[in-house]
Amino acid sequence: MAEGSEAERVAEARARITETPAAAAIARRGAGDAVFLDVRELPEWNLFRIPGAVHVPLGTLAAAARAAVPRDRDVIVYCNAGSRSVLATDQLRAMGFTRVSSLSGGVRAWLDAGGELED
Repeated sequence: MAEGSEAERVAEARARITETPAAAAIARRGAGDAVFLDVRELPEWNLFRIPGAVHVPLGTLAAAARAAVPRDRDVIVYCNAGSRSVLATDQLRAMGFTRVSSLSGGVRAWLDAGGELED
């Protein structure tokens, strides 16, 4: 990834990935046809999460992705507001994952759209 500010890195990554709007992600969860990957840090995960999500913090993604992220299912990556998930999605695509997208607006947008959370 190129040097620059966090905002610049996110903007560059966003141009290379697909984003899933919150309402579509809620429908996908309801249908059970996607895996949700939470890339927030452990204290954030411990507060709340999308039910059934897999947790791999962004900082450990490179080491843990091959074991924790399925290649045979669609994966929707999320964080708090959507920036870390954009970077994680870009990183996963660079690692050869093809069925991956970022939850646009993160878990905040999920909640605003009526999505369920668990403690």
